[in-house]
Amino acid sequence: MTILSLVGTFAAGILVLPVLSDLISLMRLPWRRGIPRGQRAGESASRFLFLIPAHNEETLIEQCIRSVLAMDYRQDRVTAIVLADNCTDQTASRARACGVECWERVDPLLRGKPRALAWALGRAPLESFDAVVILDADAVVNRAYASSLDELGPLRSKAIECFDDVRNRGASALTRMAALYSAARFQAAFRLKNALGLTIPLSDGMCVGTDVLRKHPWSAFGLAEDWEVYAILTAAGVPIELCIGAHLYAEEARNLQQATTQRQRWLTGRLSALATLGPALLTSPRISLHQKLDAIGELCSPGPAVHLAAAALISAALWMVHAPGAAVICAVFAASLVRPVAYAVIGVSLDPEPLRAIGSLASLPFYAAWRIVVAFGGLRLLRDGPWVRTARS
Repeated sequence: MTILSLVGTFAAGILVLPVLSDLISLMRLPWRRGIPRGQRAGESASRFLFLIPAHNEETLIEQCIRSVLAMDYRQDRVTAIVLADNCTDQTASRARACGVECWERVDPLLRGKPRALAWALGRAPLESFDAVVILDADAVVNRAYASSLDELGPLRSKAIECFDDVRNRGASALTRMAALYSAARFQAAFRLKNALGLTIPLSDGMCVGTDVLRKHPWSAFGLAEDWEVYAILTAAGVPIELCIGAHLYAEEARNLQQATTQRQRWLTGRLSALATLGPALLTSPRISLHQKLDAIGELCSPGPAVHLAAAALISAALWMVHAPGAAVICAVFAASLVRPVAYAVIGVSLDPEPLRAIGSLASLPFYAAWRIVVAFGGLRLLRDGPWVRTARS
């Protein structure tokens, strides 16, 4: 029973970290002055390099490229390059047919998006650009994407996270929950971080300044390279800002079969980034104590479904065996759930179809139980498990 109490105490302490960071942010917010932002006045438009890594994406690559070419931005300031990585389909030919350059890479031993990006960044003329946008082939961007990023310039010495949304939100309860979670993160959690000058976790569509890439060459080769880049840049004191106007829509897995490998990779990749880069974050002299707490909390966070399931299962076990300190530990678990519950309410209020969003939450208990099973199954990936492509519809 004592061991169970220790496990519960550790888990509750980890899960409550994001809540503590948010509370500190809310207390600091009234005293926080406006954060200086870049000024574009009198300067030329930023020059963007869009890198689009793709592995057998012939179904979706054309839509992705067309969205980039359709942006309301000077086309002479945008270069798009598709990275056809170990493709065995028509990805490369379809990319070229859209009028963009395509670099083909064949390396069966070092395959996957992180390796393809390192290869491309090593040969790209970064001095000719202000920033690099990394865009997955299953995503499309809005017309204001580049212009919204440009408004936060100069861009060379910072990174920017765009608003990641779900492209197929109405496909299933799973995609609706993903859309709800995305809205809550970007419209509430990340806006709060941005107001305090905390770094924003990076994901698909990230924009990284070329000075940053030259000073910190690509070294993220894990299962979740975006979390690694976030941790590396945060520890180095590189600003990572939020750009709500730059809107990205990605194809979300619409059923549990499609989502299994994806969710395993996300969770284990995040935990791997925590294990390898957590010490660097905690000891970094370039960031504040609040930033350290916030970054560690983000890396520890398993997502709301796993969070809910873990808190419920461990709390129930503590009460059943009358473990020492069960009441206190369960209270901490309950406190840790304040944040995901609050953000779920915000997400529903922002959803264009709130009643359907609420309806999708009816499947949350089953989904949470499934996520726990998937999480345990994904632990094998912590030992450099193979990259697995998510099935596309």
